[in-house]
Amino acid sequence: MAYAPTTVTITGAGGQIGYALLFRIAAGGMLGQGRPVRLKLLEIPQGMRAAEGAALELQDGAFPLLAGVEVSDDPRTAFDGCNIALLVGARPRGPGMERADLLAANAGIFGPQGAAINAVAADDVRVVVVGNPANTNALIAAASAPDVPADRFEALTRLDHNRALGQLAAVLEVPVSAIRDVTIWGNHSATQFPDVAHATVSDPSTGSRIGVVDALAERLGGREAAERWLDETFIPRVAGRGAEIIEVRGSSSVASAAHAAISHVRDSVLGTTEGWTSAALVSRGEYGVPEGLVSSYPVTSTGDGYRIVEGLELDARSRARVDASVAELVAERDAVRALGVA
Repeated sequence: MAYAPTTVTITGAGGQIGYALLFRIAAGGMLGQGRPVRLKLLEIPQGMRAAEGAALELQDGAFPLLAGVEVSDDPRTAFDGCNIALLVGARPRGPGMERADLLAANAGIFGPQGAAINAVAADDVRVVVVGNPANTNALIAAASAPDVPADRFEALTRLDHNRALGQLAAVLEVPVSAIRDVTIWGNHSATQFPDVAHATVSDPSTGSRIGVVDALAERLGGREAAERWLDETFIPRVAGRGAEIIEVRGSSSVASAAHAAISHVRDSVLGTTEGWTSAALVSRGEYGVPEGLVSSYPVTSTGDGYRIVEGLELDARSRARVDASVAELVAERDAVRALGVA
């Protein structure tokens, strides 16, 4: 089957995450082999030279699936005809900057980008926000694109999901592929809740599946020890992994963030296989999250976008953690509403 080129717009394309994304997308790592892509790179004027250099390298790569590259600092040009938008560029939090200041700065970025998407993107556009604070930046972009269905806007929590898998696999001494149905709930922030209550792991010797909590109890010396490790080590480390990487590496996550973004889009358009993954979607009230917030949920896809897995039970402990993260999302929404956004 021959496919028409998919137009993919990447903002902040001259930055490190953008650079890590471009060549894998051009090689078919996001949409699959046989699906050509046309890349549009959006940068601020100060980043144009870096983006133009990346475009030269893309040309030198002679990627068979790459149908063209365009670099621009104008959102309407960059989003014209866009089918998939990866909103990577964002204002980072500077020294002494309050969260309200951060939200205001990003409203000035994601509001105009949402408006441009509304005006010129393709009718089937899907938007994934990577730049932090990702959930609320997605909310801002969606509010600025009233003609685009809100469920086309998503925020990336796949990186948190992958971090959770990595931590569990290391302790259980299994490959990450053996673990399924971990969930990231809430905000992509320190309040997020990495939940393993419904997660299972396969026994490499028998192939049977057991609950991750039961497997941790066997490994760590009892259920009480397992729950203590989850509360005191696992949850804080997954939530704080970004800061840990900055401390060790001297800069923020790059390759793992790019990989998560590619995986997020790939599973959305090609379909999930076994179990679910995590993504932040616009709530319709599922699990008590106020309608309209962009919150992370367990999700699956059959190739036509993510759908929330419903009907999971949350015990009192889990409910409290989800509610705490959702309360932060409400506070962020109220802060940007005070700015006249969302």
